[in-house]
Amino acid sequence: MHRRSLAVLVCAFAIACIAPAVANAAPTWAPASNAPIHPGVMTFTEGAQCTANFVFYDASNVYIGQAAHCSGTGTATETDGCDSGSLPIGTPVEVDGASQPGTLVYNSWLTMQGKGEAGPDTCAYNDFALIKLNAADAGKVNPSIPHWGGPNKVGATTALRDKVYSYGNSSLRQGISQLSPKEGYSLGDEGGGWTHTVYTLTPGIPGDSGSAFLSKDGAALGTLSTVAIAPITGSNGVGDLAKELAYMKANSSLSSVELALGTEPFAPGSLP
Repeated sequence: MHRRSLAVLVCAFAIACIAPAVANAAPTWAPASNAPIHPGVMTFTEGAQCTANFVFYDASNVYIGQAAHCSGTGTATETDGCDSGSLPIGTPVEVDGASQPGTLVYNSWLTMQGKGEAGPDTCAYNDFALIKLNAADAGKVNPSIPHWGGPNKVGATTALRDKVYSYGNSSLRQGISQLSPKEGYSLGDEGGGWTHTVYTLTPGIPGDSGSAFLSKDGAALGTLSTVAIAPITGSNGVGDLAKELAYMKANSSLSSVELALGTEPFAPGSLP
């Protein structure tokens, strides 16, 4: 109420007034219990398998996130987004649970190369892409993270030994669903806050790339980017979602895209 009153007073005495921005209304989501499209479904970009992270939306569309490197055209060791090749915007992406392919509408690697990004941390860790779902599938989506619930907000930092939670869905797990929920600990933030090193049981493996990570409080922490062999074998690098989204909004036409909050409350229980 106080914020609204302040806005009115400023308008009353200003020569020209701009109304405060209004956030997009979230779509009506399918029930979490039976929605076929949700964080953790598999995506396939010209055969490359990844795990979707969070759900996003704007006034017109529903999107699902994956890692930028999921549409990469180089080898698995080419991880610097400022000089690694990628499939173009407009590439169709198959999304499990969807009746029609989605469309790649944003890729941080292509965006950084297009603007001549030179920040070493940004180039190394900004690994985020957005897939626009076909309108026929927009009503089949729920944004809740399976098993854990949430996310309840965007952005978090992590300190050493902070709990983290994720949900991977690599086909290398042979369909054993009990291995999909993962919990573990942060080893701290690195790269100027662009990345979080985490260690989980089980570790992220090929096919889990892009999957969502939640903080100890249920915030959308980041997206799985790399599998590390040092300093701890089996640790993972998680790109910071808040920074990735801020970069996208500042450097693309998708400035009004917002994270969809989970319809299920964050409830960090035990692993299966």
